[in-house]
Amino acid sequence: MYKEVIATAKEKMGKTCAVLQKELATLRAGRANPQILDKITVDYYGTPTPLNQLGNISSPEPRMLVISLWETKMIPQVEKAILTSDIGINPSNDGKVIRLMVPELNEERRKELCKQVRKTVEEAKVAIRSIRRDAMDQLKKMKKDSKITEDEQKTAEADLQKVHDAAIKDADKMCADKEKEIMSV
Repeated sequence: MYKEVIATAKEKMGKTCAVLQKELATLRAGRANPQILDKITVDYYGTPTPLNQLGNISSPEPRMLVISLWETKMIPQVEKAILTSDIGINPSNDGKVIRLMVPELNEERRKELCKQVRKTVEEAKVAIRSIRRDAMDQLKKMKKDSKITEDEQKTAEADLQKVHDAAIKDADKMCADKEKEIMSV
């Protein structure tokens, strides 16, 4: 009975870590990565549409992204969306494609990105702790309603703590890896 609560908590914590991984992938680390454009939406005939659904995004060189739009008349809107986003890259176009030159990160920007990484990871950890708290509350309620014994509750809480610790460890590892990637020149 209590194993379902732990399984649900483990699944939620896994999803939180997956979301964290995606969030960290969108932060640029000096290399051109098409994922840094994932958060950008463009007004496409009145509908906010993700940039990656309006054309192909490729990285022909380590420090350059090329956006080939399916409709070239969308170039001004896409450029505007890129400029208003927080990625800090200025687009240039030749009438057919948009080129984004990813600038070399300076020390100050690297430290800023590391702070952003730590903040994102801390938010994920808070979410993981919240999942653990909710699961603990469920276990206490089950004990109060006499659905599980006190021993089962203690066992379940210990198992839940192990799952929580593993999720936090994953988040910390992702943080360390991303910081190392950002700080490497």
